[in-house]
Amino acid sequence: MSELEPGLAGESATVVAEQDTADRWGSGLVPVFGTPALVGLIEGAAVQALAGHLPPGQTSVGGRIDVRHLAPTPVGMRVHARAELVEVEGRRLVFHAEVWDEVERIGEATHERFLVDEGRFVAKAKAKAASVVGDQGSGIRDQYPSTGG
Repeated sequence: MSELEPGLAGESATVVAEQDTADRWGSGLVPVFGTPALVGLIEGAAVQALAGHLPPGQTSVGGRIDVRHLAPTPVGMRVHARAELVEVEGRRLVFHAEVWDEVERIGEATHERFLVDEGRFVAKAKAKAASVVGDQGSGIRDQYPSTGG
């Protein structure tokens, strides 16, 4: 973990497609790059910043994002995000990110990620899934049917 110091940076890019739009994500009614896709691009840039710098068996998970979506981007235009590690506090990593399209800056964010043991994290998620499958009739799907898959 000694390699994790402020200044590490990563980038992520895509060409906006129909599946990236606000109307497709359900986050709006317009056919432009949606905020959920913007968040995904930012998280991807942060993950790239950490590539090759984590000890074996460790990964990072997103925990918080404070995002500003500043301008619309149409389908077919290229967008790219850059995330820079600005703070390391134990397992907590803080990134500052900016997103640009071919014309202007379209977003910015502060993004927190946390270092976790990948095996334990995945095992915990699998145990949660097993508890719902093994306990029919009292799971969250019964309380909130729209959340069930």
